[in-house]
Amino acid sequence: MRNLRVFVRNAAIVTAFCVTLSACVVYPARGYYIGGPVAVAPPPVQVESYGVAPAPGYFWIGGYWGWEGGRHVWHGGRWEAPRAGYRWEPHRWVRERDGWHLSGGHWARR
Repeated sequence: MRNLRVFVRNAAIVTAFCVTLSACVVYPARGYYIGGPVAVAPPPVQVESYGVAPAPGYFWIGGYWGWEGGRHVWHGGRWEAPRAGYRWEPHRWVRERDGWHLSGGHWARR
């Protein structure tokens, strides 16, 4: 009987914890780009210098201009291991009628 009460109590605690977590919403801080149009064109891409790859086969993914706090902010590049069957599509800004839109970098199937 005691084991059943402990089990029910623990199940209630886990359920309450899960319900609490399911109510969490993660949203970017105000001023960060979340996909809407930006009126200001991005500056030219910065020239980055980078050393030797950390391991054979790694390749350099160049940085990009992000939109944060109402202005363009440079995000530096990084070394990345290749993924079999995929190719890297870099970040790019696209001009549309309503302004500039950032197309985020991602891995695309070949």
